[in-house]
Order: sequence, then structure tokens, then C-alpha cells
Amino acid sequence: MKYDILIVGSGPGGYVAAIRAAQLGRKVALVERADVGGVCLNWGCIPTKALLKSAQVFGYCSHAEQYGLEIDGTVRPNLEKIVARSRTVAETMSRGVQFLLKKNGIDLIAGFGRLTAPGRVDVDGTEYEADHIILATGARPREMPFMPVDGERVITSRQALAMTRLPETMIVVGSGAIGSELAWFYAALGVKVTVIEYLPRMMPLEDEEVSKAMERAFRKMRAAVLVGTTVKRVSVNAEGRCDVEIEGRKGSETLSADVVLSAVGIQPNIEGIGLEELGVEVEHGKIKVDPFYRTNVPGIYAIGDIVPGPALAHVASAEGICCVEAICGLAPEPVDYSTIPLCVFTQPEVASVGMTEQQAVERGLAIKIGRFPFTASGKATAAGDRDGFVKLIFDEEDHLLGAHLVGASVTEMLAEPTLARRLGATAHQIARTIHAHPTMNEGVMEAAEAALGAAIHL
Repeated sequence: MKYDILIVGSGPGGYVAAIRAAQLGRKVALVERADVGGVCLNWGCIPTKALLKSAQVFGYCSHAEQYGLEIDGTVRPNLEKIVARSRTVAETMSRGVQFLLKKNGIDLIAGFGRLTAPGRVDVDGTEYEADHIILATGARPREMPFMPVDGERVITSRQALAMTRLPETMIVVGSGAIGSELAWFYAALGVKVTVIEYLPRMMPLEDEEVSKAMERAFRKMRAAVLVGTTVKRVSVNAEGRCDVEIEGRKGSETLSADVVLSAVGIQPNIEGIGLEELGVEVEHGKIKVDPFYRTNVPGIYAIGDIVPGPALAHVASAEGICCVEAICGLAPEPVDYSTIPLCVFTQPEVASVGMTEQQAVERGLAIKIGRFPFTASGKATAAGDRDGFVKLIFDEEDHLLGAHLVGASVTEMLAEPTLARRLGATAHQIARTIHAHPTMNEGVMEAAEAALGAAIHL
């Protein structure tokens, strides 16, 4: 069987690329060895959000009296049922993608895809031909030699999404989005959680003010946060508990927990897919591509977690569309990696786009900063979620450089500053755009006003 475009991997990069190619009239096949939708839909973004929603509802029930509600009896988390709900959500979304593939006439080929020659892919012994082959094989949790994963006591996010009982104690190594979200989830359900971060602050890729706010938020819920701390060794002792040898500001010590969650990043899935045989160039563990995701081998492309850039579902989707449109001769704009929205779905949530304050200062830019705390927001006060703020960074010509938000539902607010940055909007334009009242989004307008020295509600 020969196709115009064959894509290996059905995650948010692969399946989106496949649908866009079909829309453009190409004959398309999509190869997938596991569940349609990839890690994101099945073992990442989507089931995680389902778990976090259950934890949020539990929190509301636990504090019902603050909203004038009385609950008879005790509200308890049932992890088995919480996980079952998350699996149902993931399966629903996966079926939705399968429907879209069928609707667009895309052939779904089950199995492990491997390049055998330019224009040829072997899938479990059957060979397929294509004019263009896009690799979108995604990534898996990174495993470190000092922290061997056994799937029971020392686990990755995959196992953390499918536990059936709550441990009393948990140590989470790494405070990026995955580590922070799962640490918050388990802490919210009553687990005594300790977060260990090698770098000097929590969520180290975020603006420093965001990091400080989130460290306070975690400690407020009685989770310990150890920053600037190195994990030397993790082992399981005779009692079945995990011993974690660390070195930090207090020197060397050994911590103990029922479970250790390794959240130290991801490893691209590039092994065994034929890169070496075809001479596809790899650099620093990722496939080297040009702005339209062409590799050094004609007809072979790569997108998503296996190429340089942020390993995010929405980035992979954007890359997939750009790649396919370039193949089909539409001359798309390259993906703008300076305007990638980032979200962490803890409580409070974190949302950011563009430069941090530190990055702007390091580049020698003259900047203006506008801040608006949600303690001054009518909507946040009415909702009982006043923690957090909006921070906007502008250059000397008042163009938006970066936006950093902490608070309830701020991930739903991020599209506005992302679009503003992409279109080159100014502080004045944002401030004079009428925002509905009362909404959390007013915080963006108020922060822009603050940058201009014209804040109304501060």
C-alpha cells in the first residue's frame, strides 16, 4: 500500500498532522503501536486533568462551610473511583480521535513503525510506502540511574495516574509541570508530600515571582518543598519503604516515604525506528530538523517531543500543521517559539507566555511591569479564590513581552495575552479593550493599566 503521507505516532502531533493532510486532499495513514491519541490523551494531559478536578471538588466539599453549605457525614476520597473516572475520560477522548480519523478517511495501522528505506516503513512485518513520512513518536518518562523505577515504590507519572490506594507519604523528585501537578493532587487528597527540586526554586522555568507564590501555596497545604537539593540515591529498604539520600542547604540527610515519584523530565522515543540505518541526524538526543521539520534525509520529517523545542501537546500540534502545510506547498509561517503558552494545573493554576522578567533584564531590555493581585478582584473574592496575580511585562514601546499569571482558572485566561503578544499589542490597547465585569480576565486589563501608571482598582 502506498500513501502520500504516512505518520508514525498518533499523539497530538501525529493525529493533528494526519487530519490536516487529509483536509488538503492527501492519502494518509497513521501508525500507532498503543492507544490512539498517544500519551497526552491516554496517560498525560487529559487523565491528569480529570484527577485534578476530582481533587478540586474534594477541596470544595471539605470547605463547604465557607460557602454557607452544610454536609452531613464525612467526605472521603476514593482513589480507585477517582482513577476509574479519569480512565473513562481518557477512553472517551481516544474514541473521539478515532472518530475524527475515520471521518477524514485516514487509515489507522496498528503496530510499531520503523523506517527501512527512504519512503518505506515496516509495521510489524508489513511494509508500507509513502512519498512523505512524518515521525511523531513522542516521549516517555526519563529514568535516572540513581533512582531505579520498579513501578510500585519508585514510580513515574504513568503509575501515579493509576494507583488504587493513597500512600501516607510521597516524595516527588522534580517540580516541573508533571511533578507539581501530581504533587498537588496527592497532597490535596491528604498525602504528606515532599517536593524535591535540584534548581534554586520551584517551577524553575517560570518567572521568579510565580515560583515564590507557588512555593507558598504548596507550603500552605502542608506540602514540604526542598529547592536547591540534589537526590543522590533512592532505594527500597527491608520494610518496603523508600530511602531517599539528599544533599541540600542543611547538608546530607536521608528522607523516607512510602512512594517516590520520579518526575525528572522525558526521554524522546527515537530508539529502534530506523534513524541510524537511514542516517537521520540526531543532536543532543533529538532529531535535527529545519523550520518546516524536514530532516537531513529527503522525504523524512519529525515533529513533537522528538525534536528540539518545548515538549508540549499544543506545540506538537502546531508543528504537525506547519509540517503538513509545507509538504503540500502552502508556505506556512514557521512556528513562533517565543510565544508558546505554558500551563500548570495546580491550585492555584499557573499560566505564562513570553519572556520572564529575568530574561528581559538579561537581554538588556528597558521594561515596564504591571501587576494586579486577585485580592482586588471582585470575581476572585466572590469565588473564594483570591490567591495569585497577573504580571505583564512590556518593552519601552509598550509592546507585550511576557505574561505571568497565578490564580484560579488562569489557564483559561492565557489566550488573551498570547494573542496580544503574537499581534504586537500594546499596554494601551489591552487597557482600553473593554473586559466583562466581573471576570478574572479583568486582571489582564488592570495589569496593563498598572504598567501605564493608570490602575483604577489598586
